[in-house]
Amino acid sequence: MSRRVVVVGHGMVGARVVEEVRRRDPDGARVRLTVLGAEARPAYNRVLLSTVLAGSLSPAAVALPVVDGVALHTGVAAERIDRAARVVHAADGTVHPYDELVLATGGRARLPSVDGFADPAAPDVPAPGVSLFRDLDDCERILAAAAPGARIAVVGGGLLGVEAARGLAGRGVAVTLVHPRTHLMERLLDAGAGDVLAAALRALGVDVRCGVGAKAWDPATGLDCDDGSRIAADAVVVTAGVGANSGLAADAGLAVDRGILVDDRLATDDGRVHAVGDCARHPGAPGGLVQSGWEQAAVLADLLTGTDPAARYRGTRPVVRLKAAGIDLAALGDPGAGDEELRVSDPRRGRYGVLALREDRVVGAVLLGLPDAAATITGLYDAGTPAPEDRLALLLGRALPGEAVAAADPARMPGGAVVCRCNTVTRNQVVAAWREGARTEDALSRRTRAGTGCGSCRDTVRGIRDWLADVDPPQDGAARRRTA
Repeated sequence: MSRRVVVVGHGMVGARVVEEVRRRDPDGARVRLTVLGAEARPAYNRVLLSTVLAGSLSPAAVALPVVDGVALHTGVAAERIDRAARVVHAADGTVHPYDELVLATGGRARLPSVDGFADPAAPDVPAPGVSLFRDLDDCERILAAAAPGARIAVVGGGLLGVEAARGLAGRGVAVTLVHPRTHLMERLLDAGAGDVLAAALRALGVDVRCGVGAKAWDPATGLDCDDGSRIAADAVVVTAGVGANSGLAADAGLAVDRGILVDDRLATDDGRVHAVGDCARHPGAPGGLVQSGWEQAAVLADLLTGTDPAARYRGTRPVVRLKAAGIDLAALGDPGAGDEELRVSDPRRGRYGVLALREDRVVGAVLLGLPDAAATITGLYDAGTPAPEDRLALLLGRALPGEAVAAADPARMPGGAVVCRCNTVTRNQVVAAWREGARTEDALSRRTRAGTGCGSCRDTVRGIRDWLADVDPPQDGAARRRTA
């Protein structure tokens, strides 16, 4: 008899749990799935919203595939979990029994307590002229204000704030990026890298102000800052961090501490209740990375379907890529964890690099304006293989020694090299999909899932496709017409 699994949350990670379960149990013989999604929209790729904001993708293009054989309830929020009866009570009055419950409730964007940011009638709702940047509705509100010549202030200079500011500037908007810390993206970058990033943004038309916090917002006058300055702005976009949506779990008596506490089986202190993604807190999961949520989804699907009862989530090796046109930035691992460190700075040309190694292995790096080095170093980090002796050549990404592989070159990339870290797709898998008839970039992505996560590997997928078109062209007209 199949087990009843209820998934609360139909965002990226909730949808991925459903997809991974159905990959292992396509006929539903082992697992009957019910999904409750608070958003009225079907699932979409939240990570690519900054690309939508920049105009490179349409909102429709970020939709995730709909999985058959699932009882999906969109626009229906879960209100209460009765763990004793093992049922979930939904906002529409329906009751959903479960044998196993998966909480994929994600996170919520923080609205700072700045005068004028919140609606007086609803403290958690942004006031007119103020937008958070967390979901597709937020994105559409921002786009409505982003006419060429409009003036928009972006508050918060973390990864999302930088992406939002760059995307809006590319649309002809006059953008001011306000960040209360001394340099941008301080959780990932040191001061040197943050300063080079700020200079690159300024060259692209963004007015960057670090060490400046928002004090008050008035649509009639603009944004007042704590240094006494005033920014003339027609709208404000707030990117001030994300907190875990763990209220439903806390109300049910589950252990919560800045997220729903889970073990290596993604189980809470109630073994029948699991949590994945931004709502969960696991010691090995870096916050805010889609890759960790999807790795968790795969482990949980193995356990729920019985495919691999020994599956465990041991943590994620973090790699972060900035999605901002004209700026190539990768941050991986822990640059402070090495026993050997190299550092180069070339602010005039927008280049900065830090490479940390321990026992000849890459343990961390920050690579700005060094795309060739980023590709090769990320490959070494993923594989855990020894770095070449000439560390400086490696960091500069040119004149590579013979033992180093130019990971950006499809012809020289090892077959087992990971192309898409979000989905653990190798070059061999992309090549196999090509030979099975997936001849376009979109078809390769559909077949392998490469490029459907953070999107940073799309250039690599495109490069492999172009290389294959030269070295392994379709043999007949029929093959050319096959795209999936």
